Amino acid sequence: MNSVFSFLIAFAVSFFCAILLKKLAVKLNILDLPEDRNVHKTATPLLGGVAVYFGLLAGFVINFSQLRSFTPMVVCATALLILGLVDDVEGLSARFRLFCQLLLAGIFIFTSGERVSFLPRGFFGDTAEITITLIWIVGIINAYNYLDGLDGLCAGSVVVNLCCFSVILFIAGQYALFLFCVIAIGACLGFLPHNFSRKKIFLGEAGSTVLGFLVANIGLIGNWAEDNAVKLSIPILILGVPIFDMIFTTIMRVKEKKVNNFLEWLRYGGKDHFHHYLVDLGLHPRGAVIFIYLITLSLGISAVMLSNDRAIEAALTLTQASIIFGVIATLIVVGKRRRNGWF
Repeated sequence: MNSVFSFLIAFAVSFFCAILLKKLAVKLNILDLPEDRNVHKTATPLLGGVAVYFGLLAGFVINFSQLRSFTPMVVCATALLILGLVDDVEGLSARFRLFCQLLLAGIFIFTSGERVSFLPRGFFGDTAEITITLIWIVGIINAYNYLDGLDGLCAGSVVVNLCCFSVILFIAGQYALFLFCVIAIGACLGFLPHNFSRKKIFLGEAGSTVLGFLVANIGLIGNWAEDNAVKLSIPILILGVPIFDMIFTTIMRVKEKKVNNFLEWLRYGGKDHFHHYLVDLGLHPRGAVIFIYLITLSLGISAVMLSNDRAIEAALTLTQASIIFGVIATLIVVGKRRRNGWF
């Protein structure tokens, strides 16, 4: 019953804050102006991520006695929100943004004690695990920022991700993290009607990076399975779409010589992400969003079913997911070549 009440509080706060913040963004001229790399054609209010954050914060505060252990995550998410707001309003260099993300990820790791754990204890094992954890957190932050290219795509995908995490957590009796996920789901769902509306509001850099940070760390915190290989595989499966998008887009940009080094990769923005290709192949933007929801849900169901299995099943499931994404990537490349008249 507490989870239902918390969900409703998070939903209501997010929903009504979005209405107010939409007006505030227009008044303060905090708008996303259309560019060549954008799908939208008119100036659109930002600050939607702040509404989601307020919904999450409200649920966290009223359940603080149960969610106290997640304080480092919420504090770092708050700092990341502020960083994103400054970027939305003033614009920050990609290098400075990456530095701050790495710093906040490091602060979270050392204050919470959470990290990927699969190597022998010792200096080299610990250093490698911390490095991998930093790459995981910052990679997922940016993957969800890249995913935020169509109405409802980022926040809706996070809802599907969190629902899949929640099922495993509920079955395993990890109630505190389950409750946190339910609150985050409510906050995202409160925002989504305003993102789909004609008089829409966007998450902004602040919202997409905070959501990426949260799902990355939920993937770290949860005890997803007894077998270590399965435990590592489940977050990768559930977050498979943004991971695929980042890897595939990077490969295509390097192959087509759009980026030649890491700094160029950080700065580059274009309409060459997974969702853009789906629209280019003929899907309506809303259809592309639903298509990605369904892929995300399919991978999430596989992760839920995997939670009681062994390493061999994890390897086979990851192989299956890789083949699916390989087929999708092949179809995208072939469609692109035909459109360009290569054959």
